[in-house]
Amino acid sequence: MALQITDSNFNEYASAGKLMVLDFWAEWCGPCRMVSPIIDELSNEYEGRAIIGKMDVDNNDEVVSQFGIRNIPTVLFLKDGQVVDKIVGATSKDKFVAKIEALL
Repeated sequence: MALQITDSNFNEYASAGKLMVLDFWAEWCGPCRMVSPIIDELSNEYEGRAIIGKMDVDNNDEVVSQFGIRNIPTVLFLKDGQVVDKIVGATSKDKFVAKIEALL
């Protein structure tokens, strides 16, 4: 299961020195429901190698504003708190794996 990332714990995870994959989603978002199980699978597969989490955009204005998230799902790939890649919209697990492998 992916970590639940919030405004209050974001900096702790972002400064952990690992690749962070952060899925910005909302309960009411259809495409987000397609991406969510993929993020959960990736969380298990990359446990210990990457931090993989989800952030509910309706409850975390601070980080959502910090990264200018306008469309969901948006998945950011972060190193040391800086965006190094991103995917906007629903996509296949293969595309997520390719990006993660390239950044690890």
